[in-house]
Amino acid sequence: MPRPHHRLVSTCVGTVTAGLLATGAALAAPDDEPGRGSGTAFGAYLDYGPAGVARIPYLSRWLGGREIRVGHTYLPGDSWAGIEGRVPFLEDWARWRQAKDDRMFVLNVPMQARNEARVPDWQVAQLIRAGAQGEYDRHFRQLAERLVELGVPDTVIVLGWEMNGTTYTHRCGPDPEHWKAYWNRVVNTMRDVPGQRFKFDFTPNRGTDAIPWTACYPGDDVVDVIGMDSYDQGPGRTFDDHISQPYGLQQHVDFAKAHGKPISFPEWGLFRNGDNPEYVRRMLRWIDEHHPLYHTITDYCPHGVWQCKQNPRSSQAFRDALADQGPIVVPTPVVPTPVVPTPVVPTPVVPTPVIPTPVVPTPQIPTPQVPTPQVPTPPVPSPDVTVPAVPTPPVPTPVAPEPEVSVPPVVPPVPTPTPTPVAPEPDPEQSRPARPTPPPSQPPKPQPKPQPKPQPQQPVNGKQWCLPLDFGDWFSKLMGKQSVCIDLGGWGGDSGFWPF
Repeated sequence: MPRPHHRLVSTCVGTVTAGLLATGAALAAPDDEPGRGSGTAFGAYLDYGPAGVARIPYLSRWLGGREIRVGHTYLPGDSWAGIEGRVPFLEDWARWRQAKDDRMFVLNVPMQARNEARVPDWQVAQLIRAGAQGEYDRHFRQLAERLVELGVPDTVIVLGWEMNGTTYTHRCGPDPEHWKAYWNRVVNTMRDVPGQRFKFDFTPNRGTDAIPWTACYPGDDVVDVIGMDSYDQGPGRTFDDHISQPYGLQQHVDFAKAHGKPISFPEWGLFRNGDNPEYVRRMLRWIDEHHPLYHTITDYCPHGVWQCKQNPRSSQAFRDALADQGPIVVPTPVVPTPVVPTPVVPTPVVPTPVIPTPVVPTPQIPTPQVPTPQVPTPPVPSPDVTVPAVPTPPVPTPVAPEPEVSVPPVVPPVPTPTPTPVAPEPDPEQSRPARPTPPPSQPPKPQPKPQPKPQPQQPVNGKQWCLPLDFGDWFSKLMGKQSVCIDLGGWGGDSGFWPF
């Protein structure tokens, strides 16, 4: 049963043929129904993977229900694994091909890995010679076995396409003779696989390109179809130039006829000249006139006419030529609808990241914890308590003040307790409660304000030495003026110790 999954290319071939007759460009009788009775199958390359198969029925509806008989895709040429057919999308194409007996599966197969890596000519020549010696036979044998296993042993294989150009690593120009020997090895290796019924399509670019494509032709025994890729670009500015130029469309037809081979157009479409409906009409007329085995338009921008909306006039010309007569039920906007919902799915996912945004303020919680280090600041006033704790008065007790003995009778200074700075009595009371607070572990800090202590006044040649005791203003008020006297009477006279 048919499963439209991955490639519009195959179905497009049948549709194009019918359209050619509908345009009237063909030489068919006016009474003939457009597209009926033509042996040409048509399709359009829309995608290499499952999407290409899935789009085939939409293209058919756009053409008024015209049947599309050709499915066209490409094997990746970045590695040998891809060339061996170890890609899952081949299964989708195989199911599409098996759904109807008159369908055709067209598969472009690279002849070298790193096929679009811009490998230099000298290295390409080495790879060609290695292939001619059979070094890559095993890869193509595995591909043939895979296609037979999938149930598509009649695949049309477009091997080493556009070999006369400069784009691909499998190009012919660096060594044409060994390239032809390499082609022979690939074809014979694949034909040796039991159950195969492959058709090998030799498809150059239109025109001379890097080398005349006839110089690369490997021989009638290893070629089943002679194709040509023809886009709206040089060489040649008009479609008539494309026909008459060396190695152009006319020489393609004549060469195939001389070798008894059918022709094909695996790739064609717009390219260098923008929206060009005249090119589309002339190409469809040429196809209808020369009855190729199949043709597939390359339908993506800038080449296409269905998926690419930048070529509206060419799109109308293609549709007028190939669509079944009668109103088209399904409008073109239906085509993108399967693609549109896919991007819509991620949009609801976008708001989900908004949820973590409220989590952002949570890091602001540690910021109020910064002021907590202010707790140790209260211990700062404790140094004030240590001021009275230092009974430094005994320190000045050394006889350092003896030089003042030479001063004449200093009796008047006795009333010098006038350092009545005791007047600020509130200060000692305010500091009183702070006394018990200082922890013993805190080291005493130096007193920034050492107040001058009253110098002891001693009577000249006296035998009693008195020192006033200073315990601070508040303690002096409590205990009164106190002093310590030492009687030096025993040191005088006869002792000989008293100096005065």
